[in-house]
Amino acid sequence: MGRTSHIARQTKETDVDLTLGLDGQGHYQIESGIPFFDHMLTAFARHGLFDLKLRCVGDLEVDAHHSVEDVGIVLGSAIAQGLGDKAGISRFGSAIVPMDEALVLCAIDISGRGGLYYQVNLPIEFIGSFDTTLFKEFMVAVAREAKITVHLRSLAGENSHHLIEAAAKAFGLALRQAVTVDPRRGGELPTTKGSI
Repeated sequence: MGRTSHIARQTKETDVDLTLGLDGQGHYQIESGIPFFDHMLTAFARHGLFDLKLRCVGDLEVDAHHSVEDVGIVLGSAIAQGLGDKAGISRFGSAIVPMDEALVLCAIDISGRGGLYYQVNLPIEFIGSFDTTLFKEFMVAVAREAKITVHLRSLAGENSHHLIEAAAKAFGLALRQAVTVDPRRGGELPTTKGSI
């Protein structure tokens, strides 16, 4: 079965139900009510080889902010839950992903200290109806709740769709590396201080 977690979270603004398989095959069923966001979550799951099932009902009549941030909170919580005691994990992961003219780097440390360090320059504010500033809000929530350090940086690019999609793919690839269990560790934590 692998490392699987399920988180459900309800507020007056959103109702989020998410199941995550860290040792999956990239299967996904994603319904956030926000088409571009679904596209990015699909890229994350498919390239990270995470099995991701998500249903989010949010107050989209206000805007997409609450839904995007709350999905980030729940996804980050699911990553933390799925990692459990972190025994034997690789801990670090990185990827540089090209998408046409865009080039985005993601580096991750499953550090126990959640933080996002974000330098992705997006030239436009909206992709369809999606506010591009929400991608950073999503990543802030994921990093904080998963208690992981995430560096995301655009190295080149002019098209906001390409930049965000490359970032989503890079995040999936880097996280897949970091959560992978390395049998050479013999189940020990990847740290010299005894805890993460």
